[in-house]
Amino acid sequence: MRILSITAQKPGSTGSGIYLTELVREYARQEHAQAVVAGIYRDDLIELPDGVGLYPVYFESERLPFPIVGMSDEMPYRSTRYRDMTADMTAQFEAAFLEVISRAVEEFAPDLILCHHLYLLTAVVREHFPRHRIYGFCHNTDLRQMAKTDLKREYIAGQIRKLDRIFVPQEAQREGVLAIYQADQEKIETVGMGYNSKLFHRTEGKKDDDITRIVFAGKIAEKKGVMSLIRSLLVLYAREDHCKREELLVLLAGSAGNQEEYRAILDMAKKCPYEIRFLGRLAQPELAKVYQKSDIFVLPSFFDGLPLTVIEALACGDRVVMSDLPGIREWIGEYAPGGDVRFVALPRMRNTDEPVPESLPEFEERLADALLASIRTKERKIADVSRISWKGIAKRVIG
Repeated sequence: MRILSITAQKPGSTGSGIYLTELVREYARQEHAQAVVAGIYRDDLIELPDGVGLYPVYFESERLPFPIVGMSDEMPYRSTRYRDMTADMTAQFEAAFLEVISRAVEEFAPDLILCHHLYLLTAVVREHFPRHRIYGFCHNTDLRQMAKTDLKREYIAGQIRKLDRIFVPQEAQREGVLAIYQADQEKIETVGMGYNSKLFHRTEGKKDDDITRIVFAGKIAEKKGVMSLIRSLLVLYAREDHCKREELLVLLAGSAGNQEEYRAILDMAKKCPYEIRFLGRLAQPELAKVYQKSDIFVLPSFFDGLPLTVIEALACGDRVVMSDLPGIREWIGEYAPGGDVRFVALPRMRNTDEPVPESLPEFEERLADALLASIRTKERKIADVSRISWKGIAKRVIG
């Protein structure tokens, strides 16, 4: 089969980018012919399997004189928010991608087009290539954009309904797709998330000291709960049965979103009684090593789909403390049973992904409780992640 994958963003730099990249790798192993259309910068190094063609759409160029448009408000690289797009910018975006996609379709002649994110670019592809079989992947940030951004909302919803199939990571997104796009429920299939088992796996003898290592991986941003995490450490330290300073090490892996917010987080970290190390954005092999040497993975995010980082950390044998995000508890219970996962009730929310400030102190108390319980636990539980694989997802997508 000849498969053309399309994304408006960089492959490999975010959860959805990793999703695209891993599917491309799996289809390469199955010897399908492939090409990828992606929005990138001219100095980006894009790693794809041998033989996979790349059709780049360059941002910060004459055709697109602005940064890459990101599905999240804060991306791990220079980006433009969809809500800030003017009519001229939108027209430039559509024209630049259509030119490259048209060339890819003509030269590569795909049997199947896979579009990532149920948003503007996928709608454009559906409209302009009506005779092609086109599948779309929901990555949750598209649902957030549709809820928060007015940009061509009716047009996008109308074209998404015309997709041949729609894939969602879990049942919570299925409900969102039905509600927001009014898509035919027969077209929607839950496919879950995969992980790279060659990289992310348990190792023997994690450490030779008594330090508990807590790791977070993702954008270093307020909406990912990083500020609340640091404040929860202050709460934890104030407890009578708190960990001593030298008993706890917190590792934050990821790039900055908003620079002003990042500086505020750095200042907060300096005042924390526990050592907090900023590791920056790590390549997948390096991130796996961090998980393998850590004890607890923490994800205090206020909004997420099916976080790949949670699966990777569980595969490495880490305990998990995370926000009780919609649908995640049920999915982990079914597909990654047996692990030590503690869920923390979210604060009251508004505008989809914004916590009500007055409810944060109680959330941070609950987060501190869960972290302390996880730190003090003696029992080692190992999640069974054997049912999770990119191979299984790739097979379900193309049938």
